[in-house]
Amino acid sequence: MYGKAFAPEYQGALTTLSVNSSLDDVLAAGTERLRAAERAGECGEAARSGLAVAEAHRRLGQVREADRAWKASYRAARDAGDVAAMAWALWSGGTLARQRGAFALARRLLALAAEFGERGGDVVVRGYSLAGLAETGRIQGDYEAVGRLHEQLLAEARRRGEARHTVWALEGIAQMHRNSGTYDRAYALFEEAAEIAARADDRRGHAWALRGLADLVSVRDGDVEQALALLAEAEESCRTMNLSGALAYNHKMRGNVLYRAGRYAEARGLYEQALAEFRAMGEPRGEALSRLGLTKSRARLGRDRAETSAELADLARTLERIGLRHAREMVTRAQKELGVESAEAAR
Repeated sequence: MYGKAFAPEYQGALTTLSVNSSLDDVLAAGTERLRAAERAGECGEAARSGLAVAEAHRRLGQVREADRAWKASYRAARDAGDVAAMAWALWSGGTLARQRGAFALARRLLALAAEFGERGGDVVVRGYSLAGLAETGRIQGDYEAVGRLHEQLLAEARRRGEARHTVWALEGIAQMHRNSGTYDRAYALFEEAAEIAARADDRRGHAWALRGLADLVSVRDGDVEQALALLAEAEESCRTMNLSGALAYNHKMRGNVLYRAGRYAEARGLYEQALAEFRAMGEPRGEALSRLGLTKSRARLGRDRAETSAELADLARTLERIGLRHAREMVTRAQKELGVESAEAAR
């Protein structure tokens, strides 16, 4: 039913790159081809090789370089009159904006990318852009608004037999079920995503699915060792491909698993590690979630209640400003769990 996963963002002379190519290899090949295209005055090829460069920088957590690269790709595509390539550059920029926590900008760029994709006759970039809009809404916790879009994109991906996008949609829907407390349904969806990703040799999608399964094995079943084993398997793929962001989220999830098991000192160490990783790549959502876990761990290890209360209140304001509804609700639950007043209640 599903073929091998492929990476449509690797275009032009870079189509030989695999979805599982190391990001360092992608960056090296993309940069070499980009320079050659610029020397030859090939704007179209510069746009497409520049897209691979932008995506490699983004996934490596190199925000400034990624920002410069997608904008250069867009300019080259515009000079070439290639509307589809312009759409891909906008998709990359919108995805980077979401990663940086600039959700309004992400929605604006991704909506433009979808529009340009339709105008340029590229159904793939249009689908990726709509998926990006859906993921932006899901991350912000607006499940009602984007749940139907996730289901629509899943149906389209299944119909076309696109393994990578099927896996993405399954994981997004699974995460919404998990956050809504319907654990069995979430587990079944993550399990299906893992199976499809494995058959399609989509290591990135497989690693994210394993992370979701580990979370559920921990929160639903209380099976710490199985959860850690799943995360260890996922980490191997993250390291092979040098997936900095996925690896940081893996470490944060390890902290969650250990915190639930009452192993607070170990959890603290992993949250500290994840926090440093997210800060290095300028990823505010991951940083905020790691801060939350770290604050809870420190509180369990005897931190002063007033300091815990102040940290959670500051974190709540940060999440309110970023616009992360679900994560903001997690802070409220943490305040109740730890028995500390919010700043508003204290006043």
